[in-house]
Amino acid sequence: MRKMKGGVTTARGFKASGVYAGIRHKKKDIALVYSETDCVAAGTFTTNLVKAAPVFWCKDILKNGIPKHGMIFNSGIANACMGEQGKKDNYEFAEAVAAELKIAPESLFVGSTGVIGQPMPMNVIKKAVPELVTALGDDEAAALNATEAIMTTDTVPKQCAASFMIEDEEIEIFVGGMSKGSGMIHPNMATMLSVVTTDVNIDEKLLQEAVSKVVSETFNMISVDRDTSTNDTFIVLANGAAGNEKIVKKNKDYDNFETALMVVCKDLAKQMAADGEGATRMIECKVRNAKTKEDAVKLSKSVVSSSLVKAMVFGADANCGRIMCALGYAGAEFDPDHVDIFLETEIDGDEKKLQLIADGVPTAYDEEKASDMLSQKEVTIKVDVKAGYEKATAWGCDLTYDYVKINGDYRS
Repeated sequence: MRKMKGGVTTARGFKASGVYAGIRHKKKDIALVYSETDCVAAGTFTTNLVKAAPVFWCKDILKNGIPKHGMIFNSGIANACMGEQGKKDNYEFAEAVAAELKIAPESLFVGSTGVIGQPMPMNVIKKAVPELVTALGDDEAAALNATEAIMTTDTVPKQCAASFMIEDEEIEIFVGGMSKGSGMIHPNMATMLSVVTTDVNIDEKLLQEAVSKVVSETFNMISVDRDTSTNDTFIVLANGAAGNEKIVKKNKDYDNFETALMVVCKDLAKQMAADGEGATRMIECKVRNAKTKEDAVKLSKSVVSSSLVKAMVFGADANCGRIMCALGYAGAEFDPDHVDIFLETEIDGDEKKLQLIADGVPTAYDEEKASDMLSQKEVTIKVDVKAGYEKATAWGCDLTYDYVKINGDYRS
């Protein structure tokens, strides 16, 4: 398995485009990821009870038995809380693109992101659809255009790709993806829009199993602001263009595919955590030796979701009691008198480690060294609860003044 530069056009047979329609101010705002070859698909969606029209659409067509061909996106308007008009606009978007591609609207997933409670400007969107289709390309530039078109408050485009070999057939399989997510990021689905493409030939039910497992260990383990979005959608499209013998059972080839998908999704998840609105640092929390896997997940998520821990990292103030507090209300079983907590980071190429808590009590750690470690771009908090053998890792970011500024005038 190898990780590489690339995105949604890395896999054979996939094209992408991103153009300016006029929803936003002089920024690309509609995107298309497309395979002429039929695809099988899998997905996961927001757990928020208030769901946007495209989420309902995607959940419905995922089960319709019709081969899929791609996914379309718009940024700037979420198409959420718009009632029947939202459903109508969603369908018209899919219908307009499908007509240009000469495929069924139900073969296209839809993802929308932006302001909730505002109508879709369908006149400008439909007018730009021909250009969106004409602009389709299979190179890195096309993938980047699509990635840029789904950004809202994101400061950087988020892409990743990987590959693995089906050794018996000497065929290299490619997996590539893009995502957006900066605010309204909190575990339980994956608060984002993302699509991953692959040229593997795989059974659709097995694809869904792989997706569900990978999501639980990647996108569901990130948090920026404790807000679970109305629009979270993650879709994986597999067009079989690699020509491998179809994967119909869990074997070595399935395991290798799952690993490659995990690599891509973990990288995208970490990119989203690092690019949280106003963020200056990414926080990683590794929980080790928890009693159960569920406990490990709860503990790691609690630390990266804590506003006080986030503020602590932003201020580079090693107020380690805040970490203990976040662990204590996580809802997991452990003995606070047996907890060890460490800071880990890299400074000028050297790995640094500092113990803050030993058996539940603060150590005589060097405050200046701790502050220096907390000032790095990536900060790892390692927690050993000494209650069992399970582990989990979660990712988040610091909480800064800019987060309030960005969300205080989000619609401006």
